[in-house]
Amino acid sequence: MLQQTEPVSTSLDQRSFRDILGRFTTGVVLVTAQTAHGPTGMAVNSFTSVSLDPPLVALCAGRTSTTWPAVRAAGGFAVSILGERHADLCRLFSTPGADRFSGHEWARTEAGHPIPADGLGWLDCEISVIHPAGDHELVVASADRGALTGAVRPLVFHAGQFRTLLA
Repeated sequence: MLQQTEPVSTSLDQRSFRDILGRFTTGVVLVTAQTAHGPTGMAVNSFTSVSLDPPLVALCAGRTSTTWPAVRAAGGFAVSILGERHADLCRLFSTPGADRFSGHEWARTEAGHPIPADGLGWLDCEISVIHPAGDHELVVASADRGALTGAVRPLVFHAGQFRTLLA
């Protein structure tokens, strides 16, 4: 027999909403672009596949981001899927004003966007459409090229911390 219990709810202020969503485990990617002013990039955990035909991905970029306007103006970007060894790189790309492209080995996609040389995989993307979405912008992009580049465990984020998957 199924026992019914009533979940205890709370009103959704920003902190409780964030805490609840933090229980959803996500992967972590870097979104990078080559711009007229040099390389730029940001860490993103709100990334997902949208469609296989045509190949589309989506991400959410905060309206207060100082990096997103440069990526948006570039019209395209690379998405790099990060592995468990990239926690420090991800933290660096989450730090405002940090020199994000020093101290790590970088490669370039065919479109010229910088990618970590030791990532798990990458996609070259062109922005298709941007929708306003509260304090973020919802970005849908076509994935034009890509490659698998590593075979280690992924970097995952859960409950405000990086976690390791067991083999």
